[in-house]
Amino acid sequence: MSVLDWIVLSVTLAGIILYGVWKSRGHKNIDGYFLGNQSMPWYIVLLSIIGTQASAITFISAPGQAYTDGMRFVQYYFGLPLAMVVLCITFVPIFHRLKVYTAYEFLEQRFDLKTRTLTSMLFLVQRGMSTGISIYAPSIILSSLLGWNIYWTNIIMGGLLIIYTMSGGTQAVSYTQTLQLVIVFTGMFLAGWMVVHLLPENISFSDALHVSGKMDRLNVIVTKFDWDDKYNIWSGVIGGFFLALSYFGTDQSQVGRYLTARSVTESRLGLLMNGLVKVPMQFLILLIGALVFVFYLYFRSPIFFNQAQLNKVYRTEQGAALKALERQYDELSAVKQQQVKTLADALEVNDAAAVRSAQAALQSTEAAAAGMREDAKVLIKKADPAADDNDTNYIFLHFVVNNLPKGLVGLLIAIIFLASWGSVAAALNSLASTTVVDVYKRMVNKDDTEAHYLRVSRWWTLIWGIFCIAVAQFASELGSLIEAVNILGSLFYGVILGIFMVAFYIKRIGGNATFWAAVVSEVLVITVYQLQLVSFLWLNVIGCVLVVVLAAIIHPFAQRSRSVT
Repeated sequence: MSVLDWIVLSVTLAGIILYGVWKSRGHKNIDGYFLGNQSMPWYIVLLSIIGTQASAITFISAPGQAYTDGMRFVQYYFGLPLAMVVLCITFVPIFHRLKVYTAYEFLEQRFDLKTRTLTSMLFLVQRGMSTGISIYAPSIILSSLLGWNIYWTNIIMGGLLIIYTMSGGTQAVSYTQTLQLVIVFTGMFLAGWMVVHLLPENISFSDALHVSGKMDRLNVIVTKFDWDDKYNIWSGVIGGFFLALSYFGTDQSQVGRYLTARSVTESRLGLLMNGLVKVPMQFLILLIGALVFVFYLYFRSPIFFNQAQLNKVYRTEQGAALKALERQYDELSAVKQQQVKTLADALEVNDAAAVRSAQAALQSTEAAAAGMREDAKVLIKKADPAADDNDTNYIFLHFVVNNLPKGLVGLLIAIIFLASWGSVAAALNSLASTTVVDVYKRMVNKDDTEAHYLRVSRWWTLIWGIFCIAVAQFASELGSLIEAVNILGSLFYGVILGIFMVAFYIKRIGGNATFWAAVVSEVLVITVYQLQLVSFLWLNVIGCVLVVVLAAIIHPFAQRSRSVT
């Protein structure tokens, strides 16, 4: 990056930190640290919710996901708007009426302590691991740009995030996310505009869309039902609905966002607006990836997008073979450049036969190039068995660093950092709040001063931050980060949602039946995933339904056992 890029990056990040600390100065109790004294208007709640979802993973990995697999990932969000309606009717008024710090406090009032503890523990494990992956995402940037060791980079990034979160609490997160998202949306719009602007002069935005569609990158809706297909309309609407309902209704990193609202109405407005905004937002981010794919049809693309990893292989005995493979790949790139021009010309004159012929030729060449990319990954693994051979997370970063003008590169890198800081800070805050309120304050030290609990909350923020850094050290083995985070969530969210479904809607079932139903269901969900019986989105449905059904089956036996006792 240029000196101007570093200046833009440094000034943007420093300004955000100082703004957040200034806005949240003077916390004296955990109500202010975790709930922001319940003073947030709906638009701050909305931006905070979006900011918590939109981590660095969203802006690094999502465009790469569209580049490699098309835009069908957007179907993952189709169930979200309906989930927001259900939340506003059921979850929000209950949480506000009970004046809880965490979603899991309600479960003890409805069931018992062990069910509350189990649910909070499931959340802590899932959210702690997911946050570790989110810390790894911005570390990729520094590691790639500066050639730093990824493990030390994780420690540096994680340390900065811990300081950021401990200094301000949830109010700092909420207010800085508002400013962050303004910068994020501006920067991503500029990135999308630049992709089209950098295409050949005779290729318009419409032309780029047509080419992208012919290369199966605009596959927004897939109607074929297939249990094994990760992204289709059925898994998106049904599985996505259950996932969104659990994420926004039972995950403290999100519940903590709308519990900061001034009233039930403000919380509802924030959630409903999120339902309207999220799908178009994700669509546009994925569209940038589809356009980047078209860009690399017209211009040479690297055989592997993680340049730092390539440089390591060059210095090994596999280096000569890799360079020879790259030369063949470059020859194919030149062929693709001619073929895509032929396809664009055929589309321009609307010659159907010529379009089909050019499309088939380009797809064949692209398939051959993809095969060479796989061969390159084999060489990378031979050179270094511990290397990360999935470059999905580096595709958009490579485009930004190598093609955008000075200053804008720094701004977009800052955007990815800001997205990470907002989402990770919210997650660390939720991990600390759940630990302190649901475990420490409930079972270890019930009666102490607010100052003591605030101090303990900051310490638990530190402890969870260290745990997340440890998880980040293993994230390089997970492939596409945006998929990895959602798979991890799906292993737990369905079961947690099932517990809340029983709590809200089946009043006759008690804590013992629900507890054991949840334990058995979690084991079964993990088993189904390991056996690869269905795609991961369906795990949310399976987990929820299992808890409800098993709780209903176990309930008579649990009652009988209590009567005998």
